[in-house]
Amino acid sequence: MSASNKTEDLVRRSYSSKPKYTEVMPGVPEDYKDIRTLGDLLKINYKHVTVEEQLRGNLVAKLKAGEHPYPGIIGYDDDVVPAVNRAILSGHDILLVGQIGQAKTKLAEAIAHNLLSPIPVVRGTVTNDMPTSIPEDHMIALLSDKEVIRTAPEFTVSRECEDIIRQDKLETKIDWISGADRFKYILSTPDISVKDLVGQIDAIKIAKKGVELYSMESYSAGQLLQARHGILCIDELPVLDPRKQVSLLSVLQEGRFTTGAYPVVFRPDVKIIATANPIDYTHSGKIIEPLFDRLKSHVDTHYPRTVEDEMLITVQEARIADSKNVFLPSFMVRTIAGVTQATRNHKDVNHDKGVSVRMSVHSMEMMVGEAERTRSITLGVKAVPRFCDMHCIHQSSKFELAEMEDTRENRRNLLDSVISEVLKEVSLGYVSAIAPEQIAKMKNEFAKNKAFQVSQALPGGGGGSNGKKGDSDYESQLSKFPALRQAVNDTASAMKEEQKALAERAKALGVRTDIISITQDLNGEFTASVTEVILEGLRHIQPPLLDKKENSYGLAQQ
Repeated sequence: MSASNKTEDLVRRSYSSKPKYTEVMPGVPEDYKDIRTLGDLLKINYKHVTVEEQLRGNLVAKLKAGEHPYPGIIGYDDDVVPAVNRAILSGHDILLVGQIGQAKTKLAEAIAHNLLSPIPVVRGTVTNDMPTSIPEDHMIALLSDKEVIRTAPEFTVSRECEDIIRQDKLETKIDWISGADRFKYILSTPDISVKDLVGQIDAIKIAKKGVELYSMESYSAGQLLQARHGILCIDELPVLDPRKQVSLLSVLQEGRFTTGAYPVVFRPDVKIIATANPIDYTHSGKIIEPLFDRLKSHVDTHYPRTVEDEMLITVQEARIADSKNVFLPSFMVRTIAGVTQATRNHKDVNHDKGVSVRMSVHSMEMMVGEAERTRSITLGVKAVPRFCDMHCIHQSSKFELAEMEDTRENRRNLLDSVISEVLKEVSLGYVSAIAPEQIAKMKNEFAKNKAFQVSQALPGGGGGSNGKKGDSDYESQLSKFPALRQAVNDTASAMKEEQKALAERAKALGVRTDIISITQDLNGEFTASVTEVILEGLRHIQPPLLDKKENSYGLAQQ
């Protein structure tokens, strides 16, 4: 049998026979990493599966195994996740409806990362060209270096892919690309064009290569085809011009599209996940009705409903440059999350615009930067945020006012008020556990020693790498206030248990724990942060024990 006949026999047997492998995921052979050439694919009778089958099959497997299908998506287990799962099991394209900072895009990305199987594509192709999607006779012609006879004007693989197969034959290199690499993101802006979505006849290619106007070589792929066999996320869909929205209709209805007068049908095998703000979605009518209808599942998202969820999201999303040199006490993360939630729910804040979870994330990053600026860098200690650092979050807190004039001064005053209330609430939560007789002892100590100095610049205990220490550092001052020191130590012990619980829950959800795990090198900085919590709480007990004047706490006037 000639080489040409052997090749033809291999292709026909591969296309018509059952797979010779066991799947570990939909469309993924158990030894897929060893399959590196087109010949390897044909020998095992490889059969690819659609995106819809991949999403459904992988979701079913995860649900059976009791796994969370979207690691890193927090606070949605009771409503949003079940709704998304229903949509995927039903084979629907999805519209996620929610305000800014509700993890809509992150959820779409998590679906692609966790529910799409790896697929085999010809190395060097832009449009994720799977060779087994080529019709049988076309494949034989390419491997035999014969002319491809096209009976239907339909795109299967790019001309570049065909040229590679024609040149390298069965040794054509195959790469297995992940779902993450088949996730394409578009932010809807006025300058997005129809050509950006569906591709275009490229005049430059025509001029450089001398190809014919309607040759496949003159086509440049748009986002729909670049996301082929994957997920296309269209952020803020209502912003997309209605004329451009029309280009998505046939993909959602029939799984196909054309571009202009180009006489070729494209089937991208793509799932569309779009996002929209409730204002645009419900009032403006900016999503054209046919498209609104074809996005079969509409899922409402929301902000974290508990402080605990907001805390975990904050820890997960915060970008910390020098994480080995940072420790975030759970009570500081709770304070930041509490400020965001109180601002979000405030009667004078614009609820239509919302207050993003990014306010918590950016504020936590700001607190770390402030701790580094004022202490960590100069004193050679870990960056551990304190209550006295809170003022810095003004530059990272973004919201609009509704019931009063939306000026910088009014926003600053409102945020100051919110911060004061949250500091009071958090600190009282710890001070309420201190026994009355301990309070009485602390009162006597302040009557004798007058005041306790607090400052961003004061070290916690002087145990830093540069050895700086003075009589005014926190631990030295505590030596003059034995009852206060005991209260700080007792509270710190309780806080460490809270810290462990936070780290355990974070670990269970796949959230980083490095910046919230207690270490032995805190050099008094944790003690200083706890001390400020106790001092602040003593201001708010009834009757108040302490007053605060500038940078010192002293006995309140009775």
